[in-house]
Amino acid sequence: MTGVRKTATVALLAMLGVAGAGLAPAAAATTGGLPPHPGPDGLVWVPERTGDGGVVSGGASDRLPTVLTVACEGGGDVRVTMDSQGTQVAAFTVDCPAGSAGVGSVSMDPGVVQWGSFGVGVDASHDAVRWSLTVTQPE
Repeated sequence: MTGVRKTATVALLAMLGVAGAGLAPAAAATTGGLPPHPGPDGLVWVPERTGDGGVVSGGASDRLPTVLTVACEGGGDVRVTMDSQGTQVAAFTVDCPAGSAGVGSVSMDPGVVQWGSFGVGVDASHDAVRWSLTVTQPE
């Protein structure tokens, strides 16, 4: 990865309040309160959904770290789970304030997410919760 892409990724993660490993709740500092397109490191970007949902994708590498970030708003919360090849690799809850965005993220070391397909589920506490998610694998 070039220095420019690394700098952009670090800036994006800092903007979302992601620092180090684990869950890092923070206020989203993006237009509309939800994360923008993740750029070239992105495997998945769900720009906006309401209520329950999720995504299934392929193309994950087991040689790169994986970052799952979810932002939401509208009151209530969302419960987020991520499965890789049939094994749950992440689970966390994000508070979704009314009128502003909450952000939760988890960083996983290389090898936690296995090569190939993965799924992310979002269980919203009610149908009016608006959320967005990104899955990235920074090089």
